[in-house]
Amino acid sequence: MNAHALVSRMILIALITLMGEAVAVGQVPMNTNVTNFRMPGTQPGGLSVAIHSSSSCSTCHGGIVSGDGSPVVISDDWTGSLMAQAARDPVFYACLDIAEADAPGSGDLCIRCHVPKAWLEGRSTPTDGSAIAAADRDGINCHFCHRLVDPFDELGDAPSIDAAILAGLGADAPAPQMDRGMPSSTGHGGNGNYVVDPQDRRRGPFPLPPTGEEPEGNEADCEIYHDTFESPFHRRSQLCATCHDVSLPHFSYDMMGTSFVPNAPGNPHATGNKYDMVPIERTYSEWLKSDFAVGMGVDLGGRFGGPGQTYVSQCQDCHMPYDTAHGCRWVPAPRDDLPRHYLSGAATWQLDAIAQQYGPGGTGELTAARVTQLQNNKLRNIDMLERAADLEASLDDSQTPGIEQLRVRVVNQTGHKLPSGYPEGRRIWVTVEFFDCTDYVNPVVTFGGYDSNTAELDTATTKVYEMKGGIDEALAATLGRTAGPAMHFVLTNKIYKDNRIPPRGFSNLKFAAVQASPVAYSYADGQYWDDTFFEIPAYAVGARVSLYYQATTKEYIEFLRDNNPFPGNPNNRGQVAYNLWVATGKSAPVKMATVGAPSLFSVELKGDVDGDRSVTVDDIPHFTDVLLGLETDPRKVCAADMDNSSGPNGADIQALVDKILAP
Repeated sequence: MNAHALVSRMILIALITLMGEAVAVGQVPMNTNVTNFRMPGTQPGGLSVAIHSSSSCSTCHGGIVSGDGSPVVISDDWTGSLMAQAARDPVFYACLDIAEADAPGSGDLCIRCHVPKAWLEGRSTPTDGSAIAAADRDGINCHFCHRLVDPFDELGDAPSIDAAILAGLGADAPAPQMDRGMPSSTGHGGNGNYVVDPQDRRRGPFPLPPTGEEPEGNEADCEIYHDTFESPFHRRSQLCATCHDVSLPHFSYDMMGTSFVPNAPGNPHATGNKYDMVPIERTYSEWLKSDFAVGMGVDLGGRFGGPGQTYVSQCQDCHMPYDTAHGCRWVPAPRDDLPRHYLSGAATWQLDAIAQQYGPGGTGELTAARVTQLQNNKLRNIDMLERAADLEASLDDSQTPGIEQLRVRVVNQTGHKLPSGYPEGRRIWVTVEFFDCTDYVNPVVTFGGYDSNTAELDTATTKVYEMKGGIDEALAATLGRTAGPAMHFVLTNKIYKDNRIPPRGFSNLKFAAVQASPVAYSYADGQYWDDTFFEIPAYAVGARVSLYYQATTKEYIEFLRDNNPFPGNPNNRGQVAYNLWVATGKSAPVKMATVGAPSLFSVELKGDVDGDRSVTVDDIPHFTDVLLGLETDPRKVCAADMDNSSGPNGADIQALVDKILAP
């Protein structure tokens, strides 16, 4: 560090300390307003044609093929997704209330991605979401996504009209997001810095009408209804980067480039580069630095993707797998490469909660048919979770030579960290149940046990894969808070833990360049799995190992309830989210994978009659007592029955001797 940087750092620390001493006892919000969260891209009021309702699109892209009777799948597929319900998500609104109380104006950042119609049409102010209208709850809908413009057109293949749209933004045109590598490389878009065509000109992954086909009257010519352009952007992961790399723009790196400090009140971020901000989600960047982003991608043998597809690369390959289906009711022939608009992810109880709050039993905003689509998509999400990882178990004495432990390996089969996405309340863990020979139903010892009644996990006895952000000491001093891990989303300026499993192609340098390094944990370059060792209890004969995912923990949902800025109001959105969480099963964990079902994984150690997980001369007296009938403990009897015959007898003596003498 040079002298200038050292002096600057000392002055900064002194100022922060003085500010902290001047703060009155008690917590105070950050000194921010909506300008702190202003970012490039299309701005509110920048559209000449408003975002249309999805119902206007379902007229042609839903229902039944004219004269054919075949279903048109796009509308139904999308309706069941959390993308469609992003503006109805109860966790979003509960988090929004706390964010606004912690950092006034920050709601603009949240509304920008969750409720784009409201944001683009000026209803993101006030930033507490109170101006959001019923029509805005159409979420991330067809008309929004299919009017998106490639903000950078790095390959020069965007529709020709896009150049004028980008030029028209002037200083609001997004700049490429350059990572922190040496040399730096582009990380494309992020943070909801989207560019939307101001006119009703729609874009999609295919040319319309299909190449080599001519429209028949008004049955195939979609251009009768709207201008349509082929957009390669809609075939690439870069489209997904728009909202799936999230940073906090009201913080910037300090002069040393190691810590984050608040920007001056009312000042937008100086560079607008997501990699100069606090990283909250890096799902796109994790993919970008993985093997999935290279060449054809990764051969997963059909685990993900469309029928017959082995290699997967782009986000769309897994989350919108192609199929043979109808996309438009006026086109009689189906496509064999139609992207299904499932937009599958890891949402579980949230879809149930939305159905309960807005379905026929709630406000009635969603029809019974749409509730059915929510239920269908939840099942697809669970199926995706079950394919996202492999689980392996083996006996291993590498940690303590001569004493075997159960090694459990979790293998990440996704194109990003496992788990990825919004960190609060989202986790994966391993549960290990050991059984002895007296009871193959009720485990004698459980590591990582979960109580479905209380929604509490025994985190002390297992490994939990998660990310934990929080507040550093300097910021805590200014806000009258305690430094350390915390669930206050917009106050996060330090990552305290990130042991989530990286994808294929991981390297520490590449992930450091996009602020996605492991924290308080380590992975070797190329590692896309993780091992955990569990001590095998005395006399255990079998084990069942399970990998679980949970979308929202008890700790996080209680945080949303207890920190809502409107305590005592039974209708505050933290309480509403909590009530829905309880009513829909407390975010019941999804079993992603299991080893030892239906037959248990064998951990039996014959000859270990004294139960110390080794076979030595010390076992001989106990073995003798069993043979003579002096010892009747059924677990010791099982251990002495070396050949699993009708019980311990003289035929087992030689087997015990051989076991003791074995190298």
